[in-house]
Amino acid sequence: MRKIGLLLITILLISCGKNSSSDYVTLNGKLNATGVEKLLVQGKNFMKEISVNADGTFSDTLKVTDGVHAISNGTDRITLFLKNGYDLDLEFKGKTLMDGIKFSGNGSETNNFMENKRNFFMSDYANPKTYFNLEKDAYTAKLAEAKTLLKKYKDEATNLDSLINAMDARNDEMFFGYIESNYEKMHENAMRFAKGKVSPTFENYENFKGGKTSLSDLKGKYVYIDVWATWCAPCKAEIPYLKALEKEYHGKNIEFVSISVDKSEEYETWKQMVTKEELGGIQLFADANFESKFIVEYGINAIPRFILLDPNGNIVDADTERPSSPKLKEIFTELGI
Repeated sequence: MRKIGLLLITILLISCGKNSSSDYVTLNGKLNATGVEKLLVQGKNFMKEISVNADGTFSDTLKVTDGVHAISNGTDRITLFLKNGYDLDLEFKGKTLMDGIKFSGNGSETNNFMENKRNFFMSDYANPKTYFNLEKDAYTAKLAEAKTLLKKYKDEATNLDSLINAMDARNDEMFFGYIESNYEKMHENAMRFAKGKVSPTFENYENFKGGKTSLSDLKGKYVYIDVWATWCAPCKAEIPYLKALEKEYHGKNIEFVSISVDKSEEYETWKQMVTKEELGGIQLFADANFESKFIVEYGINAIPRFILLDPNGNIVDADTERPSSPKLKEIFTELGI
């Protein structure tokens, strides 16, 4: 009887252990950076701070709603997929979270797959210009190369969570659908506005500081053009970066020109925003919003749009990096600005 009782207790303990472990996520890791005291994990209806020890190690349990979460240290953040029952060890590849993570333990396949996809979409494979700038045969080969790489990631993740699998399939369909349906038109534009080609021009656009300004007035300097509007949220998100950039390069061989494509009835709104935000550089108001000759000739139908021209008015890049992209300064450095 005593043996049966002990057996029942053992079974209950094992059972309780299994049930409890499936009720939460366990995260373990060691940061390579020093001085970090806490990490923040956020998801749907979930937020928790994880304490980090002086040596960079951390370990905690989380009761989550299954799904994509962010783990962050201030502005340094990366996404991962958490599901109750996961027991994950995080090996950080560098001193920041954004340098990447290698996962091991229960749930690692899905998270390593997500890490592979993150790297893919941070590479040139995710830049439509990578495909649009190529001639047909090279474009076809590059597209096949990208699809083969993504298939490899998928084949390696044999236990990929079904939610991520479904989301990933939709994302890939949308991404490649955009590339394939727009290649012909965008390739034609890429060739038309290739590096070294003469840029379309604008003439006598109203300058916020007074008078009129034409592109020809800026000859002799590189010109970084921001096409934007006061109602455009992504445009406004770039403002702090553009202001910092203009301040850093002030006095150098480059002019920063912002062209508003607001409609005429938003003219006062434009003036007020330039004043309120203390926008620097050359602030211009296009003569006919999206119907302006300069805008139409460049085929601009979505903003923000950034254009980089050389001192002779020739195109360096007709769809260049945003101010928030670290790559933009690399371009400036290569040009000797």
